[in-house]
Amino acid sequence: MMFAVAMTFIDQTIVSIAAPDIVSELDLTSSGMQWVVNAYLLALAAFFALGGRLADLFGPRRVVVAGTLVFVVSSVLCGCVPADDYALTWLIVFRATQGLGAALLFPAALAVVVEVFPVERRGRALALFFGLTGALTAIGPLLGGWLTGWTWRAIFWVNVPVAIVALALTAMARIKDRPRADESLDVPGAVLVALGMGLSVLGFQQASAWGWDSAATWACIVGGLVLLGVFCRLQLRTRHPLIKLAVFRDRGFTVDTLVLFFAMLAFVPLFFFASVYAQISLSASPNQAALYLLYFFAGFAVASQWGGRILDKQGVRPALKMGCVIGTVGFALWAGKLTDLSMHDQWPYIALAGAGIGFLLAPASTDAVNRAIGASYGEVTGITQTVRNYAASIGLAVYGTMLTHRMTEQVTDTLRARGLNEGTAREAARDVAEAITGHPDTSTPSGDGPLATTMRDAMSAIRMDFAEANQWVFYGMAVALAIAFFVSLRHPGDRVSGTAAEEAGAAEAGGTAGVAGDAGGATAAAGAGSASADGRTTVGQGASGRPSVRQDHEQGRGQGWGPGQGQGQGQGSAVWRTPGAGPRDPGTG
Repeated sequence: MMFAVAMTFIDQTIVSIAAPDIVSELDLTSSGMQWVVNAYLLALAAFFALGGRLADLFGPRRVVVAGTLVFVVSSVLCGCVPADDYALTWLIVFRATQGLGAALLFPAALAVVVEVFPVERRGRALALFFGLTGALTAIGPLLGGWLTGWTWRAIFWVNVPVAIVALALTAMARIKDRPRADESLDVPGAVLVALGMGLSVLGFQQASAWGWDSAATWACIVGGLVLLGVFCRLQLRTRHPLIKLAVFRDRGFTVDTLVLFFAMLAFVPLFFFASVYAQISLSASPNQAALYLLYFFAGFAVASQWGGRILDKQGVRPALKMGCVIGTVGFALWAGKLTDLSMHDQWPYIALAGAGIGFLLAPASTDAVNRAIGASYGEVTGITQTVRNYAASIGLAVYGTMLTHRMTEQVTDTLRARGLNEGTAREAARDVAEAITGHPDTSTPSGDGPLATTMRDAMSAIRMDFAEANQWVFYGMAVALAIAFFVSLRHPGDRVSGTAAEEAGAAEAGGTAGVAGDAGGATAAAGAGSASADGRTTVGQGASGRPSVRQDHEQGRGQGWGPGQGQGQGQGSAVWRTPGAGPRDPGTG
């Protein structure tokens, strides 16, 4: 599973390193190259929920295989792009299908890991999963720098041997699928969420080109959000929804998802901005830029293991708070060192920023998955990954717009100080800002005119301008993690135990447990609970700190699951009650 998922992460970093060579050979514009990078992320955000649902309906093994095949075929076709007028369209289309393949295989692969390990060992297992996946992701920049020296097309072809290994290991694992043959796919919901995510992400991504004051920008963003609102209303009325929105009644799951949202505002965009900064301001080669990113991955991989252990022993809240604090400090200190133009002086703060993300990413993701309703791990993973990629696209757009604006202002001031008039300086500054935002290009301007001469003389100053503009971006990432810290304080701090999870799964399978009326109020989400041997009453400590009592009203013979292993057969209904409140959310089975 890790090999399959690693392909999707490697592809996010490896393309940024090779962007200058792709632009040069295919004669792409900077905006065209940005579409090549963003098409992958757009498809990920639009189809993740669908991938999670398909894993539940048809079994995770089948979906992993299908997603891997779609991904690797698309990778081969990306590498075979013709160097003609159709090059840009070709790359965008097959980068998007790459994203579709990744959206299918990732939630299914994670669902397999969740099914294999019991709850009490799941934190460490998923920490290992995310840590090793992150380590394999770190190979992306190094591999990209090395392969680009041969041909940039090889950055796509390298996925072929990885996919072969992934498919072979999947076959050897003999994973058993448990498809839900009695349920149907919510096609209208899948269309709405894809259109809503796609349209809103399009608006955010194009904001730097269209402008935040453009009607087209806001039409896309608002239109996409409206479609997502319609999607949510549809899910509440659909018998077999694409996403079970009831999971958001669990406050712990909602907090986990929000923390992931704010963390991803920094995590994924970082790869692009740090790579471009290294090649522009530090005059680094692609291989050196890759080494620059490795400091981040080193801190990330180590902290992921610690975060998993904290989750298993103390629950998720300490890991979230620690990760947010460390990440905020790391990104803030890193931002302050960007203008030193020294990779050696920055590495401790780069590693610290990576450690902050590592501490919180695996625990937040694991705790969210543990809170899945019944066996719908694929659906919950689809929700969290959709949120993560949506946040990443927003971060890329907002930070990109911020960088372009600050860079334009900085370069305009630099050129005016060297004798150019306001109009000429601003136009040149805008061209420079758009070029380096789209792809790292440090070539010296040619020509004998006053503008070319001034630009050649100002290259060192422009590199410093770019570093100063990037400070705004990295401080913005620190702010995002600071917000995540305050959100993490709202986590109830309860832990999902193995016994409670088993009881919840059995209750849902037998149809005898209702939906929890309070966030985390069900025994399934509680840290402690007990059930009578005849299964008639279950008492647990809810996430709100108040006891919740399940009262089974028998029709025939009741059915229950507990330490006494007592069980019966027949039909039953359940209603959850909280002392001092009326009955909530009755459920029948």
